[in-house]
Amino acid sequence: MQSIFATNGSETPEPVKARVEGSIPSWLQGTLLRNGPGLFSVGSSQYNHWFDGMSLIHSFTFGNGEVTYRSKFLKSETYKRNIKANRIVVSEFGTMIYPDPCQNIFSRAFTHLSNIIPDFTDNNLINIIRYGQDYYASSEVNYMNQIDPVTLETVGRINYRNHIALNLATAHPHYDNEGNTYNMGTAIMGLGLPKYVIFKVPADASDKERKKPALRKVQQVCSIPLRSTLFPSYFHSFGMTDNYIVFVEQPFKLDVVKLATAYFRGVNWGSCLRFDKDNITLFHVVNKMTGKAVSTRFFGDALVVFHHINAYEANGHVVLDLIAYENSDLYEMFYIKNMRQETDEFIRSNRSFKPPACQRFVLPLHVLKEAPRGSNLVTLTDTTAQAALQEDGSVFCRPETLFEGLELPGINYNFNAKKYRYFYGSRVEWSPHPNKMAKFDLVTRTHLEWTQENCFPSEPVFVASPGAVEEDDGVILSSVVSPDPNVSPFMLVLDAKTFKELGRASMPIRVHMDLHGHFIPAAV
Repeated sequence: MQSIFATNGSETPEPVKARVEGSIPSWLQGTLLRNGPGLFSVGSSQYNHWFDGMSLIHSFTFGNGEVTYRSKFLKSETYKRNIKANRIVVSEFGTMIYPDPCQNIFSRAFTHLSNIIPDFTDNNLINIIRYGQDYYASSEVNYMNQIDPVTLETVGRINYRNHIALNLATAHPHYDNEGNTYNMGTAIMGLGLPKYVIFKVPADASDKERKKPALRKVQQVCSIPLRSTLFPSYFHSFGMTDNYIVFVEQPFKLDVVKLATAYFRGVNWGSCLRFDKDNITLFHVVNKMTGKAVSTRFFGDALVVFHHINAYEANGHVVLDLIAYENSDLYEMFYIKNMRQETDEFIRSNRSFKPPACQRFVLPLHVLKEAPRGSNLVTLTDTTAQAALQEDGSVFCRPETLFEGLELPGINYNFNAKKYRYFYGSRVEWSPHPNKMAKFDLVTRTHLEWTQENCFPSEPVFVASPGAVEEDDGVILSSVVSPDPNVSPFMLVLDAKTFKELGRASMPIRVHMDLHGHFIPAAV
């Protein structure tokens, strides 16, 4: 699998026209931006982990039934420094670099311990974020790089710390109906008391005429104290309803002392994450308007979550759907040495990978003190999820498993934060590399699949039909790659209702596997 997942990609700086088979709906007008690792070696030096590869931005532009493609490497400071030196000189999460091998150990220690949290790379390879009308390549560090969504040029770098006190921030924000962006991050040390911070950037925050960034108008919604000062929870995303932010404080933790001394000890930052299987998971529910947390303490068994599916309110409950893992082994499987597996049979024989489960947690918002201890407080009739009142007044949440073996979830985002029926995702049954896509129906608890032999689809993206009323009236977009030299990479377009192929746009050049992205509708 390394042949398509961990080899260097290349730029396609000028738009190229794809060859369309079938039919691309004429109403589909806009650009799908995608982001992911695309450069895994520079000169004779190589990255250790797939999530370390330097960012390659892709765009697929749809119009009048046609598709054009272009791609450019993100011209981050990390990229420029590496290319200039013709070797990797900036450390990444799974690859620690020592630029000056002559520097003695005491000098290195002094330099890196002077800042408790190191100044991370700006190689933003995970997602595309919109703040106001500004678009940024993003990862989970304090830096983002602004891009031009049309040309894919890198137009500037921004530091969260210049606008809000954060060491780390997610690459998976939420957008409300008014176009405001909500996100959250962690302030660990050197930025006041350690805390998780939830913030909002207004829809009208951009000032393109004066070239002022949208983040200048950032507003802190609230902060949540860390359960353990030296062991903040890792989080990749969070949930949002109409009125609440839902943060899952999981026992997959970052060891701050190990992080601060990683360079000194000669280990990478990824080794500073640890999963405590004997700990608990906390669910924080925060009112978006007041910034105050619901007083009830919600908790559950240990789990690891990277991606949320959706969250909404129903009859006095918060319903939270997410992708849960039993442990943190997924990160380990993306080390390049672990990806050197050339056959499906070999991967199938690897029993260490445990597929994730789509789980539903239900958090009752109004807990009566006089309710019987041990009783199930969930009164919704369309779920088997439970929430048991404990002797101390806390609530233990037991999830309903909706579906197994699905990741990279997507929904019709018009139903984000609202009760919904369908979600889509990439199937990961026996390997972390998705080889199918699925549509799951929450009412019938059934699913549909798309698959093609030896093909690997990216995260499915839903685009609604003009004037759509039904939730699944639209199309699913996914970039598909294959190690088979006879199969060109293609943009797949599925009917979201039937999950049948409407058409595909085959690219005349090689396209690299990506992670996440953002669809920008064409201006009307």
